[in-house]
This record gives sequence, structure tokens and C-alpha cells, in this order.
Amino acid sequence: MSPRPTRLREAHCHIFQTGRALGMLDLGACPTRGAVLDRIADHARAHRAGPILCHSARPEAWPEPAWPALGDLDRVVGERVCVAWCFDYHALFAGSAAMSGAGFDDASPDPPNGALGRDAGGGLNGVCYEAAALRVWESVPEPIGAERTAMVRGALDHLSAWFDEVHDLKAQPWLAGELAAIERDGALPCDVVLWPLVEDLPAMAQGRSAWTTDRVRLGGGKVFTDGTLNSRTAHMLHPYADGMPEHPRGMAMMTTDQIEQAVRTCDALNVPMAAHAIGDGAVRSVLEPLARPPPPPPAPPPAHAELIDGADVRRFVDLDVVASVQPCHLLVDIEALRRAVPDRLDRVLPLRELLDAGCEPGRLDGPGLVFGSDAPIVRADPEDSVLAATRRARADMGTGEAINADQALDADTAWACFAL
Repeated sequence: MSPRPTRLREAHCHIFQTGRALGMLDLGACPTRGAVLDRIADHARAHRAGPILCHSARPEAWPEPAWPALGDLDRVVGERVCVAWCFDYHALFAGSAAMSGAGFDDASPDPPNGALGRDAGGGLNGVCYEAAALRVWESVPEPIGAERTAMVRGALDHLSAWFDEVHDLKAQPWLAGELAAIERDGALPCDVVLWPLVEDLPAMAQGRSAWTTDRVRLGGGKVFTDGTLNSRTAHMLHPYADGMPEHPRGMAMMTTDQIEQAVRTCDALNVPMAAHAIGDGAVRSVLEPLARPPPPPPAPPPAHAELIDGADVRRFVDLDVVASVQPCHLLVDIEALRRAVPDRLDRVLPLRELLDAGCEPGRLDGPGLVFGSDAPIVRADPEDSVLAATRRARADMGTGEAINADQALDADTAWACFAL
């Protein structure tokens, strides 16, 4: 294989969210739920006004993998809005003020494609999943104007420390105009490819002549077909060992017909469709519509694909599909994987199988295997994905602790998956 490429592609990130996270309270180093409360309390004392927004909490890594009690958080933050994202941005922990601001109370039902955590008495415990988490987050005012622009520029500077091209896989419709303005100022540090949600795609495609350049362009559309492993909302073919009783195999966020319609929407605009699909059930739900005539544009990429059933690996090549994966997620998912799918660890990130089936490292115009980080879900540094792809475990773990070690790649191949 060739040595480390000189030009790298970040195949999956979120620019605005990365810029916003750079200014939020980072809970990633907190080893316990008590440490989370202490860190939030310190921040609240140092910053007396405004909402308290946090990211990167990792409950699965704590000795007791459960969020703090809602009453304990309320005692720390009082009547201030406090929202703490799990690192995967599919679950969050919110104080009572934030829950109330989103319109949730003890009598609220679970919203479609979402779930509200409850205590033993049936009251809300502040934990929200999927659509419920988004509703809480969206109740917090979003930065606009100069503040938003500064966040976008900060994220681009951050990402360009490693990458020459970045793909934004949930691009907000307004982001295209921001990027065009930044490029006109001569301050765009890397090329950007935008993948808006499919519902935003037609309008963005219609207006792209106003912002498309050699350095900023439309990639395709995106859908979300499931949740995440840490939240036990990734859609699985088999039940979790410790799943939610009402969702034993996670959450299928779209029906097969809805996925197929999204594919056709993208097809009509002659662009591919990217799909958030983490569980093996979600991966299959994306692949099946692609096998139906008429064929979609080439190389639609299922993103993440953290578990892939053995029967589906060859279909990536047969259907001309790109596996856009983030091996770095393995480093933070190890505890969740062992608890949630102990009987399916041999299906976690089958990278070697994908290559042996015919996926080519770094290829986006046919069956390929490309890497990204999903920043700000985890840090953008590509060294993390190379470590995960080659060792299948964190650096401080022994070889016996590796997850699905037979699927390890050599370093040259791992770097080739980032090649531009």
C-alpha cells in the first residue's frame, strides 16, 4: 500500500455543530456522574448567566452507567436551562427548566421517533432520546448573525488542521451562503461538500448556482434511519441484551417505503443519498431499496454502518455502495458494545470483509470504504480512526480486549480510506 496520503478527506462531520461545541462545556473527561455534576456546578458558578450547554458525556464509561438524578442537577443549576448531550448527540440529560421550556412534563407521552426517560414513579428523569432530545435542544435559542459566522469559521479552521476536504452530513440550508461569503473573503481553509437533509435538498439544489464554486458544492441528501448504540436506539436485526423494553431492537426511524422515496427524491436531482445507519437492521433497510429498479445514482453511502450482517457485506459491492464509516467510534463505544450486543461483536465494523468483497479504500464514485470522524461526536483527529481500524481497541487496552480483531487493517490501508 501507499504511504500516508498527503491530502485527506473528512467524509463525515458537522461544521456548525463542531464550531458550537468548541464553546460548550466538555464533559468527556468526567469519570463518574458525580464528576459531571461537579463540573457543571463549577461552570455555573463561573458563568452566572445564560443557558449551560454541555457535550461529550459518556455514561457507558462510568462505573454506574446512568445519568445523575434530575433533582441533583436541579440543585446545581437552579432555574437555569441546562442541557448535557451524550457524546453521540442522540440522547441528552436536561434540567427541569429545559424540560419545561420544551413543553415536557410528567404527563407527556413519548414523541414519535423519540423516548422520554422516567424514574421509578413514572415521572420524567431528565433523560431524552432521539426526537425528544432534539425537541429539548431546539428550545434553546440558536446563535445567529456574527456569532454563528464565527462558529462556522472556527470549525473550518479546526477541521482544516487535518483535512483538505470536509463533507458536512446534515448541512443546514443557511450554511451554503455562509461558506460562499467566507470564500469570497479569501478565508475558506478547505473544500466543503454539503449533504443537507432530504427535505431541504430540493430548495438547496434549486438555488445552488448562487453558492456553488470549485471549493463549495452539493454532495447529495441525507436521511436518518436509526439512532445510536449508546442510546440503544440503533436499529438491530436481533434484540439488545439490555435494550429498552418498548424498543428491544432499537428504533427504525423510517419505513422501507420512506427510504425508497428519499432515494427517488435524490435520484430526480441526480445526486446520491447518504443514510445514517448504525445498526445492522438499519443498514439492511437502506440496502434493500437500492436493489429495486430503477437504480439510483452510483455510490450512495450508508454512514456509520457500525454493525453489518454477514449476508449484507457483498451487497455493498453488488449495489455500487460506499461504506462511509467512523472507526474512531469504536474507541468510545467499547463498553456499550459489550453490554448491548455481546453476541454480535463479530459483526462490529467488518472492515476487512468489506475490502475483501471489493470495496476500495478512499473511493467515492463506486463501491468504496471511506473514513470520517462525525465531529463533534468525537474529535476530528484522523489518528483516532487509524488506531481503531488497526488495533480495534483503545491505546491503553491489551490486544485481548480488541473488538472483532480479525477485521483489523494495516496502517497504510487505514490511511488510504482518508485519501482524497
